[in-house]
Amino acid sequence: MKTNLSSQITLNRVSPRYYRPENEFERSVLTRFEKIHTDIYESVDEASPVVAAEIAAMIREKQKSGRFCVLALTGGNSPSNLYDELVRLHQEEDLSFRNVVIFNEYEYYPLHKDTVCSNYQTLRERLLDHIDIDPQNIFTIDGTIPQDVIYEYCRLYEQRIESFGGIDIAITGIGRVGNIAFNEPGSRINSVTRLILLDYVSRKEAAKLFGSPDQVPVSSITMGISTLLAAKKIYLLAWGEEKAEMIKASVEGLVSDTIPASYLQMHNNTRVILDLAAAANLTRIHYPWLVTSCEWDNKLIRSAIVWLCMKLDKPILKLTNKDYNENGLSELLALYGSAYNVNIKIFNDLQHTITGWPGGKPNADDTYRPEQAKPYPKRVVVFSPHPDDDVISMGGTLRRLVDQKHDVHVAF
Repeated sequence: MKTNLSSQITLNRVSPRYYRPENEFERSVLTRFEKIHTDIYESVDEASPVVAAEIAAMIREKQKSGRFCVLALTGGNSPSNLYDELVRLHQEEDLSFRNVVIFNEYEYYPLHKDTVCSNYQTLRERLLDHIDIDPQNIFTIDGTIPQDVIYEYCRLYEQRIESFGGIDIAITGIGRVGNIAFNEPGSRINSVTRLILLDYVSRKEAAKLFGSPDQVPVSSITMGISTLLAAKKIYLLAWGEEKAEMIKASVEGLVSDTIPASYLQMHNNTRVILDLAAAANLTRIHYPWLVTSCEWDNKLIRSAIVWLCMKLDKPILKLTNKDYNENGLSELLALYGSAYNVNIKIFNDLQHTITGWPGGKPNADDTYRPEQAKPYPKRVVVFSPHPDDDVISMGGTLRRLVDQKHDVHVAF
């Protein structure tokens, strides 16, 4: 059962021309702020078969020449659908993994001998137990080794990767602190496989595997940044709006050890694969007027004007033709004739969202009101991530709805 439906919910339709360029010229225009090759798909279900097909092509190409195909894999949530598709290709399209060598990118440390909560176990359940890979070609980090042998163990793991000619394809996700594998903020670009302490946010993410943050091991043995960057090809997969902020920082920001994923800008064959939700903060999705001509609708115009006001620290009615021309919004001047006309339109639109009747005002003209009066009463469901959110953010609105006899429910 799918529990993360964020990529299936679209509140503001994004024009395909912003994320599905027809040719390389269009791509170069749209992606001028992106420093890593980035492909955006409508959903994870659309993206995963594309990546799986490219991996399958590499495996088959290596098979023809009698060579190993070396993959570095992660067990996180991001590649789950990709692994499902690779299993399907094996079962339905005769994709063999007999020539594939797999290296586990990280493992929690310390682990007990009998633990079932491990990155390797996740890899087994999602992929390894369902394909015809030779068990001798699976190499995983041991999270149960004694502390005094960790350094030598990591050195030998690096040596084993080199003995197979290096990694052909590395698959990684991105954590909420910008980590790849478990290279946490502060990781150096020349880091190799090593023991690293886990950030609290990373442990909180891993709680889904272990049950609670307190049960997650405090550290991990992980492939280093240098190890990953030595791969011939890297896919970074990210789905859902919770990844959008870090994706923008990694793809469009400066290279920094505070966001380890930004090091992928230094790699000449990395592809970032996103759904629309994870791409939401990229310039071509969030601020498309900065990179191309736009399909202007009321929502996009309002977004652009609010952005311009915040950027220039000006109220709407003070914006000038010069402000529009210097900030990529000259198209609106062509459409509406002047800044004044756009300003008045958006000012009125925003003004009409303010009301003492959030469920609609009876016996009033609904033409310019934010909510229609009928049907009445309305059934209202408020989803509140935290009990404080509904009280602090919309307590007054809830009170009005109740006072005006609507059927109000709050879901925590």
